[in-house]
Amino acid sequence: MATRSTPKDEAIIESHMHQTTADTTPAENSVDLCSQILIGLSYLLMIITMPLSLCFCIKIVQEYERAVILRLGRILPGGGKGPGLFCVLPCVDTIITIDLRTATFNVPPQEVLTRDSVTVSVDAVVYSRVFNPVISVTNVKNTQYATQLLAQTTLRNILGTKTLQEILSDREAIAQNMQIQLDEGTGPWGVKVERVEITDVRLPQSMQR
Repeated sequence: MATRSTPKDEAIIESHMHQTTADTTPAENSVDLCSQILIGLSYLLMIITMPLSLCFCIKIVQEYERAVILRLGRILPGGGKGPGLFCVLPCVDTIITIDLRTATFNVPPQEVLTRDSVTVSVDAVVYSRVFNPVISVTNVKNTQYATQLLAQTTLRNILGTKTLQEILSDREAIAQNMQIQLDEGTGPWGVKVERVEITDVRLPQSMQR
């Protein structure tokens, strides 16, 4: 599945990964030197312990995944790695694997007071996927949980502006409006909301026949 990224997103990532200043301090130079030493020792350790080290250093990323690698806490240039085979350094590299497939989650039933003062309970299903692995790692801790919370708030806000008749007759339009608003909110997290469905609208017992 192809990933989507905008020029603005790419510029943010590049500036984040290549932040350097001309007036570096001695402390910063010392940290960089220590980093280079640790990386060199990691390479040496990998070579000395071959072929055993290959079992731990060779990683495979599936077609539907991307790997974000942090070396001593900094994301390596190039964005998400994969699919395919690649090598990580022992002790200094941390690998985070991101699934790019479309995921679904249920929005828990939301009790909403409509514009004409009727309380209804509404369920929804959201379809979303990660389109930028790097942003999804650096900008939010748990993309699906954050998207789910935003979906609950967005659903309540939208339904609160509708009458009961509009909710019952315009489910598709409400779902489309919710999808657009969610997609705008989750874009900075590297998440694309592809679809929203209103699955059930439950009326108060006094109005049920």
